[in-house]
Amino acid sequence: MATLLNNPTIRGYAFQIVFVLVLGWFVWDIIDNTARNLQKANIAAGYGFLDRTAGFGIVQKLAAYTEASSYGRALFIGLLNTLLVAGLGIVFASILGFIVGIARLSSNWLLSRVAAAYVEILRNIPLLLQLFFWYFAVLRAVPGMREKWTFLGFFHLNIGGLHVPKLVLSDGAWMVLAAVPIAIAISIFVSKWGSERQDRTGIRPPTGRINTAIIIGLPVIAFFVAGRPAYFDVPVFNETGPLLRRGFQSDAGMTIIPEFIGLLLALSLYTASYIAEVVRAGVQAVPRGQTEAASSLGLRGGQVLRLVVLPQAMRVIIPPLTNQYLNLTKNSSLAVAVAYPDLVSVGGTVLNQTGQAVEVVSIWMLFYLGLSVLTSFVMGYFNKRAALIER
Repeated sequence: MATLLNNPTIRGYAFQIVFVLVLGWFVWDIIDNTARNLQKANIAAGYGFLDRTAGFGIVQKLAAYTEASSYGRALFIGLLNTLLVAGLGIVFASILGFIVGIARLSSNWLLSRVAAAYVEILRNIPLLLQLFFWYFAVLRAVPGMREKWTFLGFFHLNIGGLHVPKLVLSDGAWMVLAAVPIAIAISIFVSKWGSERQDRTGIRPPTGRINTAIIIGLPVIAFFVAGRPAYFDVPVFNETGPLLRRGFQSDAGMTIIPEFIGLLLALSLYTASYIAEVVRAGVQAVPRGQTEAASSLGLRGGQVLRLVVLPQAMRVIIPPLTNQYLNLTKNSSLAVAVAYPDLVSVGGTVLNQTGQAVEVVSIWMLFYLGLSVLTSFVMGYFNKRAALIER
């Protein structure tokens, strides 16, 4: 017996078996205790409530939904709203973060100081306070429902939201939509061809301009071939007539609600301040000799940054950048503070009406867990592509 216990392999297996048994007992005790408490409170467990009628409206809907829809449909609408604000937030925060991060390293004193002030101010103010600032202090100070501010003649802002032209697709639009992935596939082929030719001859063809012409030109050609199957439905504002009829018509254009605008601004600007520091650290991690060598070859400043510095800096940038994307996605749950109908906000309404706290909370947890795992998987793929491969 002593010999078996002294064997590190057997001892390791024994400890793992004991740990699994204890963990299993702990989980089972929680489940059993929860089930008994629900039974005492006369609350039916399970997800059958998702088929019952919701009976409440949702101000922003990316799919068909009415008050007669089910609770499951309402949670699905909230899920789509969360994905929308998180996806756009990641895009805007990444663009702004890279711009500010590079600006902090600029030789222009004013530009670098402005970028530094942006980073130090926004990342040191809590996100919730920034959300309140944009929603209550800025977006609530715009004109009322019977008035508007107009930008570039097409965009109109009032307390009801941002009113913009709405793209309406008609028959034949599938040709334009199909042309987009085809153009992207062709551009990937052209990029590979350009890299192979550069390896053979040392001369790189103008693949950037070729790909730009393909990605823009092919959908445009498909648009005219299909008979222009799309148009913009512009907002209509009534300035005259009875007071109650003045304002924007509900059936014209598209309205972006202020809750969405405030949440997107807060998430994007706040996360961009952290991404800027990640980008700055990544660029500074590239040895200065790389920049000097590229400059000695005759490359201009923009080419050095795009072709030499950033590709190497991405190896340092991507891992912490993944953390910022995960933080932005999870921080989107603060939408409940301004009544934006995301998954948490809609789920809270469902929870209050049904009392199915365990089930609703489990849906929240599974969604954010799945989305975080998916984000980590995608960023891990790019991290492997950017990793230095040794021969």
